[in-house]
Amino acid sequence: MKFALVVVVGLGLSASFVGKVLAAEVPPPNVVVIYTDDQGYGDISATNPRSRFQTPHLDRLAAEGMVFTDGHSSDTVCTPSRYSLLTGRYSWRTTLKRGVLGSDGDCLIAEDRMTVASLFQDNGYQTAMFGKWHLQMQFPGTFGKRDWTQPITDGPNEHGFDHFFGIPASMNFGVLAFVENSHVVQPPSLWTHKKSSRGRDTFRFMPPYDTHRQSKTDIEVAPSFRDDICLKVCTEKTVEFIERQSGSAKSGSPFFVYFALNSPHLPHCTSPEFIGKSKVGAYGDFMMETDHRVGEVLEALDQHGLTDNTLVFFSSDNGAENGYDKRLKPYGHSSKGNFRGGKRDIYEGGHRVPFLMRWPTVIKAGRTCDEPVGQIDLLATCADLLGVELPDDAGEDSVSLLPAMRSDDYPKPLRGPMMHHSGSGHFAIREGRWKLNLFRGSGGSLKPVFGKTSPGEQPFELYDLEKDVSETNDVCAQHPDVVARLTSIATQIVGDGRSTPGSPQLNDGLKHWPQLTWIPQATEPAQVKQHSKRAD
Repeated sequence: MKFALVVVVGLGLSASFVGKVLAAEVPPPNVVVIYTDDQGYGDISATNPRSRFQTPHLDRLAAEGMVFTDGHSSDTVCTPSRYSLLTGRYSWRTTLKRGVLGSDGDCLIAEDRMTVASLFQDNGYQTAMFGKWHLQMQFPGTFGKRDWTQPITDGPNEHGFDHFFGIPASMNFGVLAFVENSHVVQPPSLWTHKKSSRGRDTFRFMPPYDTHRQSKTDIEVAPSFRDDICLKVCTEKTVEFIERQSGSAKSGSPFFVYFALNSPHLPHCTSPEFIGKSKVGAYGDFMMETDHRVGEVLEALDQHGLTDNTLVFFSSDNGAENGYDKRLKPYGHSSKGNFRGGKRDIYEGGHRVPFLMRWPTVIKAGRTCDEPVGQIDLLATCADLLGVELPDDAGEDSVSLLPAMRSDDYPKPLRGPMMHHSGSGHFAIREGRWKLNLFRGSGGSLKPVFGKTSPGEQPFELYDLEKDVSETNDVCAQHPDVVARLTSIATQIVGDGRSTPGSPQLNDGLKHWPQLTWIPQATEPAQVKQHSKRAD
């Protein structure tokens, strides 16, 4: 398949002709992206021999496909990672420089920006999303004064998805209601708040609900909504979509599914049948349900004969929530694996995440790739398998992983330097063995706190991940040449508005912002300019 693509492109023929050639040889693949929420690197039993619970369905993906052992989310919190996954562009290039968004407001993805979904939609795929969006959508009316008879706008349907069913954001951000395309399934007419779950080390959103708002922190909720049915219902909708599309897919009309689970993010709202199953508390139980729901999607592909020519990509939006230490002592389970830190932190535990791909037609089972790669590479990978060349204003930071998926014999390194981003909006840059944190500390606070260095103290942290994957030995002082090279590369990546070949692009929002600690404002790159368009 890929050899045909290389030859045809080499002859200078059109992308549409390429598509016809590929279709004549191998039907275009279905693509299923499964995205968990706050799952740590150590929460898959196939890749963590010390895991205290088993994940047989995720283990199956690893065994039948390939494991990227050095795979990363582009950020360490939810909204920005989801932006980058869908757009192939670092989220800090938008006006969102740190933290996350809520549920109601302008979508972070600009109207004219290509997404993975719109790419597939433009190439004849049926596209659907199920689960958690968390990139904002426009609700009708204002908080507490909604008109739910009017449509919701600027959501998944406006950004490449033919169909959407799910929840607007994390549950603690509200609104707690299922949304199908442009309308809520049931209008949120009641109010709720976090409720402790006795003996479960979590909170819940469960009835009874209030008829009137009790406090400023109350959340709008639909009367029939329950937190513990969300994962089950969204899985059922995903399976139903696959069943509906199976006939068309087998006759050459493929589909793209983005299944964004709300688990194992807080609240750990496990279905009753999984409570106590893991022996690792509420989190472990929720992970076991997560694995079960993934298994239901894989079973749907099996039942309809779609497994062989479906690319399944599995990953998590960031590392484990900071309760991972609470599980380590009493249960002996490390959600962060051997890494330092977790969600929000710039250290590896914050953004090195499970990263699995299965595509039996192309990927040989049981393979691994140890190259640093990112979820941000999904867009370029999908464009490559379609034979589509990305324009300069799309996927500015995305690199195709298809060469590594096809064979172990691919040019190395697979991609250039990669930027990491903490919850507070601070940066690190990774190139091969070296990782330079462009500040000191974890960056785990959502507040932009900027610490001062002592006289003679290095302003950065440098780690040799080949020797020190747990980031315990800062070697910044011993390698000034590496520090100088990586700071220069990071400056160029920011200034060019892209990290891949192509015409320079503009970043959005501020010309300079405080987390660019290594770029003095007086000498900022000429390309770091105010963007005239609204935030992506």
